[in-house]
Amino acid sequence: MSGIGDYIREQREQGKISLRQLAEQAGVPKPYLSQIERGLRKPSADLLQQIAKGLRISSEALYTQAGVLDDRPADSGVRQALRSDQDLSERQKEVLLGIYESFRRENEPKPPRAEVISVTRNPPPGDPS
Repeated sequence: MSGIGDYIREQREQGKISLRQLAEQAGVPKPYLSQIERGLRKPSADLLQQIAKGLRISSEALYTQAGVLDDRPADSGVRQALRSDQDLSERQKEVLLGIYESFRRENEPKPPRAEVISVTRNPPPGDPS
């Protein structure tokens, strides 16, 4: 895939949604959406969110493809495998991706915690305190 337009087209075709249907669902003029798919226009983050809703996919997926968000560290292709599985509904994919992300966050290295050191002063010899 060469860009965000290709990714949108691929997601639209996988979801069996026509260009006209997506344009209506996303609230975007059909010619403008066509130009995005052909790589002639670059959509804004707000427009990507509208398109994601129309495609019933996460806006994060589109943001990442468009370079708005940096993709997280390598995940052995798990995200892509889940997104491309045609036996799962979009809702099932989102739930599984959410679970996967929560496990990854849980396993992220934690910054070292500061250790509290207790210091007691010994009174000088001969001090009655």
